[in-house]
Amino acid sequence: MRKPRDFNSELKALANKAKQLKERRVRDLGALVTATGADALDVEVLAGALLDAAANTDKATGEGWRKRGAAFFQGKSRETASGPRRQPEGTLPRDGDAASA
Repeated sequence: MRKPRDFNSELKALANKAKQLKERRVRDLGALVTATGADALDVEVLAGALLDAAANTDKATGEGWRKRGAAFFQGKSRETASGPRRQPEGTLPRDGDAASA
């Protein structure tokens, strides 16, 4: 005879997995905001920019943003709109980075 499935425990496991995925997504988005230097912006400014980006229907503008984002992730453009990328606290500058005195 087959062992009956425990649907409650399977549902709990799926709910836990969904919660973990959501938490990971939130962490990843926070890391992206920090990596781009957008954490220096006011929350209202950042929210407004994201709302404009989400509502964008111009394909040319969206393609420009996509290319710039792809270049960022490939390391070709690590400078933000506010200037060079900041060194995370507690880390030493890499070779070639400006030395801080």
